[in-house]
Amino acid sequence: MGVSAQATPLGGPLPGGSEGASVVVEPLEAGTATMPPGFGERQGSKLTAAKRAAGIGVPKDQWETVPIPAFLIRHPTAGLVLVDTGLHPSAASDPNQSLGRLMGRYFDLERGMDVPSQLRARGVQPDHVRVVVLTHMHLDHASAISEFPNATFVVSSAEWEAATEPRFPQIQGYEPSQYDFAFDYRTIDFDHSEMVVSYGPLARTFDLFGDGSIRIAFTPGHSLGHQSVVCRLAQRDFVIAGDAVFNWRQMEGLAEPWRVPDRHSWGRSLWEIQELRREYPYTVVVPGHDGGFWKQLEPRYAD
Repeated sequence: MGVSAQATPLGGPLPGGSEGASVVVEPLEAGTATMPPGFGERQGSKLTAAKRAAGIGVPKDQWETVPIPAFLIRHPTAGLVLVDTGLHPSAASDPNQSLGRLMGRYFDLERGMDVPSQLRARGVQPDHVRVVVLTHMHLDHASAISEFPNATFVVSSAEWEAATEPRFPQIQGYEPSQYDFAFDYRTIDFDHSEMVVSYGPLARTFDLFGDGSIRIAFTPGHSLGHQSVVCRLAQRDFVIAGDAVFNWRQMEGLAEPWRVPDRHSWGRSLWEIQELRREYPYTVVVPGHDGGFWKQLEPRYAD
C-alpha cells in the first residue's frame, strides 16, 4: 500500500529554544482501549501467549481497559508541543472510521474527550500547536494527526520507514490513512546524525530545541523506530516512555510484552529507562498504557 506523504530529515534543533528553559507537562487521556491482559503482557508459552493475547479462553469480564495517552507540553519560548495525538474525534461515534474495522472494536472515546476538544477547554486552539512528537505511529498514537495541519511532526527515520514502506503496514499496527497527508514531517536519524548524543544512560537522544528542555530518546523495540520524550521540569525530569514501557510491571522487570518486532532492542530500551530512574529517583516515568498508574498522575507537572 503506497503512501504519498514525504518526510524531511531534521538536521538540527527546531527554532524557539531558550537557555535554561524548563517546561510544563499536562497529561491528557484521549480515549481508552479494552483488551485481554495477555495483549500487554506475555503469558505462558508462545502458543498460549498468542491465544491469550487474542482473548481466546479469556472471559470478557477479565479484559482490561487502559488509557490512550497524549501530553501537552508548554515551552516558555518555543510554544506548545504535543506528544502523540490520541484517538481521532470521529472515534466517539464511529471508531472504525479512523481505526479500521478490525481494531475499532477495541477502542472507545467519550464525546468531547479527544485531544482537540481538551485543548480548547484549556483555552488552546489546535492550530496553535507548533510541534507534535510521535513516540511511534501505531494507530492509537497517530489517529488524530489530521487535526493538527499547522504542526511540524517529529518522528524517528526508522519509524517513518516502518510505517510507510511495507506493503501491508496494518500487520504491524499502522493505519496509513491516519498520516498520509502533505504535512510537515521531520525525521531524526538516530544512527547517523551528528546531533545525537547520550543523556545519562539513554544512549541516543536528540535535543529538540537545542536548550535541553525536551530531549527525544531513541527507544526501539515495541516498534522499530519507537522514541520516548524526556522533559525538563523546574526540578526534575518527566519521561514520556510511550510503549517502550507498556505498564509499571514491565518497569519493575516483572513482565514482558507479548509480541514486539525486536525483543533485544526492547530489552535494551527498557534497561536504559530503568537506569535513568535508578540514577535519578525523583524522575517521573510514565508508562504507555497503565490504568492504575494513570489514575495517580497529577493534572499538571511543572516542578
